[in-house]
Amino acid sequence: MDYQNRVGSKFGGGGVAGASETNVDRRERLRKLALETIDLAKDPYILRNHLGSLECRLCLTLHTNEGSYLAHTQGKKHQTNLARRAAKDMKESSLSVAPPPNTVQRKLFLRIGRPGYRVTKIRDPDGTGGEPRAEGLLVQVYLPQIKDGVIPRKRIMSGWEQKKELPNRNHQYLIVAAEPYETIAFRIPPRRIMEEDEDQFGWTWSHWDKDTKQFSFQFMFAE
Repeated sequence: MDYQNRVGSKFGGGGVAGASETNVDRRERLRKLALETIDLAKDPYILRNHLGSLECRLCLTLHTNEGSYLAHTQGKKHQTNLARRAAKDMKESSLSVAPPPNTVQRKLFLRIGRPGYRVTKIRDPDGTGGEPRAEGLLVQVYLPQIKDGVIPRKRIMSGWEQKKELPNRNHQYLIVAAEPYETIAFRIPPRRIMEEDEDQFGWTWSHWDKDTKQFSFQFMFAE
């Protein structure tokens, strides 16, 4: 076939290029353009195997040179896989986000120091408290700047429950709290304390005086 004298051909030019030659020329131009704008060293999906060929780890395709790989990256298959990977990464990142913190706000207030207090050892002189010569404590806590509407609280805490000191079986703690004062604690013997309902003689009691801002309570050891 005479390619040189076809219509539209130029004398000495080899004739009009066919479809295959046009595709080769287009891919070559795209390769050169891509090499100028794309840095293959930063492509996370390119892999050069032991044979010198290039592999696309995203699409699992094999390419003989950089131009073939770059042409592949501009194709529909690679772009579709990129979009799928981006959607998958976004979904995983949204699932890995930590849950929002608890919406319940912790009460914060300014501590004004420790309250004044007095601790007095008491003893039943006649043995009328259920046990001969029963022993106990009278505690008086002075709270002149206590917050309005706040009622002082007290409780007994074991040595293993508290976190301030090393646990010691030789004592337990008497805790008194009232805002905005600091919480105070007293070491007491690890003996069982008599409850009010089992105290027949009224040795165990507590009282909060709103007028004098004094919190007083007394208890006896049951053993």
